Amino acid sequence: MTTLWIAAAFVAAYLIGSLSFAVIVSRAMGLDDPRSYGSGNPGATNVLRSGSKKAAVLTLLLDAVKGLIPVLLVRLFGERAGLGEGSAMLVGLGAFLGHLWPVFFRFQGGKGVATAAGVLLGFEPLLGLGVLALWILVAKTTKYSSLAALIAAGSAPLLHAIFWGGSSATLAIFVMSLLLIWRHGSNIAKLINGTESRIGQKARPAAAGTPPAGAAPAAAPSAPANRAERRRSARQARRKTH
Repeated sequence: MTTLWIAAAFVAAYLIGSLSFAVIVSRAMGLDDPRSYGSGNPGATNVLRSGSKKAAVLTLLLDAVKGLIPVLLVRLFGERAGLGEGSAMLVGLGAFLGHLWPVFFRFQGGKGVATAAGVLLGFEPLLGLGVLALWILVAKTTKYSSLAALIAAGSAPLLHAIFWGGSSATLAIFVMSLLLIWRHGSNIAKLINGTESRIGQKARPAAAGTPPAGAAPAAAPSAPANRAERRRSARQARRKTH
């Protein structure tokens, strides 16, 4: 019976995690789909590149809450159904997986930073606050959200093992951290190459005047240039006539 409760809680958490609030909030506020600009990631950092701080903050909070609520419910009420701390962290992992691969949004999810923070806050508040403080410190110092996320993710299982003792929950935290780091693979490459976007940097539109693939670069301005040349020639001819 306990196994059924765990499975049911995991599926419910996955479905909650599948609510992509970056897309939902952007649609509600009349903004572009965050998957269509910037990094293409449906997360708070990319929503901020739209120029709307309000939308970014709402996305951040709601993504964190969907990780916090399932874990908190299991921690508060799961003991009656035989669900311990390992089960709570497994449920949190379900919400995290829902964010990464949301069934409601064609499995095109985010990188899970805010949701992972919510999971940790619900599971062990001091651990969550410690990891969050580390993220803020690195983000404020470097202005790189991705670097802050990578360092915070790497520290989470280590901090839990040191201060709370190794357990099945530590393994679940490790898996979540590993997935988060894996999802930041492109960011790691950009950090190494020095091309990673900083926090608050707006999405860059396509370069003006850049022709599509296969088009002749000089074809577009040729007509206006020829018209201007003909006008100059006409003026010169009139001066000679007079």
